Amino acid sequence: MNPLIDKCPVCGENLVVTHLSCLKCRTTIEGKFTLPYSPLTHLSSDQMQFLLTFIRCEGKFNRMEEEMNLSYPTLRSRFDEILQSMGFESSEEEPTTSLTAEERKHILDDLKKGRISVEEASLRLKGESVEEKKKNIVEKTGEANG
Repeated sequence: MNPLIDKCPVCGENLVVTHLSCLKCRTTIEGKFTLPYSPLTHLSSDQMQFLLTFIRCEGKFNRMEEEMNLSYPTLRSRFDEILQSMGFESSEEEPTTSLTAEERKHILDDLKKGRISVEEASLRLKGESVEEKKKNIVEKTGEANG
């Protein structure tokens, strides 16, 4: 069976379903029918494939990086496009830097072995350093006192 299309291939307008039929008993119903709304109907086949991979990887971009051989920024960009296509807004909490899966693994290994603190690991995973954080705190307290 062919996939359902919702746009006219000639002019691009929305299509309506006007004919339903049962393959078993051959009952036919004619009229104008609307399909239930789904944000998934607006996704391209590439976007749908990306979304299936996202689900298979349990929403973990680091697993998708390995499976799809794409960088985090590329994956995030594609994910944001899908969110927009579905009518949702993307998260405001985007990392300021893009670490590779190997860099993230190294940070987590350092944390596990006690080489760095939880706070430092958190900062490094966000692309910040402890020195930058201290500098920002000093600047903010200086502004508050000044």
